[in-house]
Amino acid sequence: MSKNSTRSNTSATGTTNGSGRSGKPTKREARESARERLAQQRVRDKQIQARRRKAMIGAAVVTVVALAAGIAVAATSGGKSAASGPLVIPAKTTGPNGTVIVYGNANAKHTLDVWEDFRCPICDKLEKADGPTIQQLADNGTYKIQYHMATFLDRNLGGTGSMDALEVAGAALNDGGVAKFKAFHDVLYANQPEETTDGFGNLNTLLDLAKKVPGLVTPTFTKDVQDRVYAPWAQKVTDAFNSSGVTGTPTLKLDGKALTVFDSQGNAITPAQYTAFVQQTVAGK
Repeated sequence: MSKNSTRSNTSATGTTNGSGRSGKPTKREARESARERLAQQRVRDKQIQARRRKAMIGAAVVTVVALAAGIAVAATSGGKSAASGPLVIPAKTTGPNGTVIVYGNANAKHTLDVWEDFRCPICDKLEKADGPTIQQLADNGTYKIQYHMATFLDRNLGGTGSMDALEVAGAALNDGGVAKFKAFHDVLYANQPEETTDGFGNLNTLLDLAKKVPGLVTPTFTKDVQDRVYAPWAQKVTDAFNSSGVTGTPTLKLDGKALTVFDSQGNAITPAQYTAFVQQTVAGK
């Protein structure tokens, strides 16, 4: 009776083989079981290898990204960036952070505001057509000129030429005075490269152009340019333009009134027409 009870209990706990008999598996069953375990192990090995490959690929991607980031940092960290160093404001400027460059008699009754970008080909067209007349009317006291410089062509076309030229112009203003700034300003437009080439995006090129202004290139000026002393200031000038509401260059306003300096065909007006516009605007004021 106890044996029957034991036999019954053993059956109930499921400790029988696949044939329904208790005891050791047959050789055939053992071989099948071994093959099954081997197949399962192979599946596990493949899964492990797949995970390892993914891990290696992930590590490689991370390495590439890290290297790319390192290269980008190196490229943007050459020299001083616009965000580095103290803010040094050139002399002969006005406005918050000295972002406006004043040419002419600061006490002149009238004010001509000029918005320009050194890479702007339309600004170059205006400077070549009317630049001497614009300056002459400032020199004779008709108005003072307030320059608001922009660098948006760097953003639109890529490169750093507008910003680099502005930095060097800041050094010219501070180290050479407003007359040297104006002369360098004119040299830049007289030698303006195609805007798509970013020809001003090289400090050595700008230093060579500065040599065209007699007396501008001194050890102090050269060091200021190479050390990018006026990079933070150039960024402030850029920020001021971006928040000014002016959407294009060149833009000229005399005592707040916009001057139309191009005709319907896109040609700059003549010096005589420009002078007449100015006289009409200031008449009676």
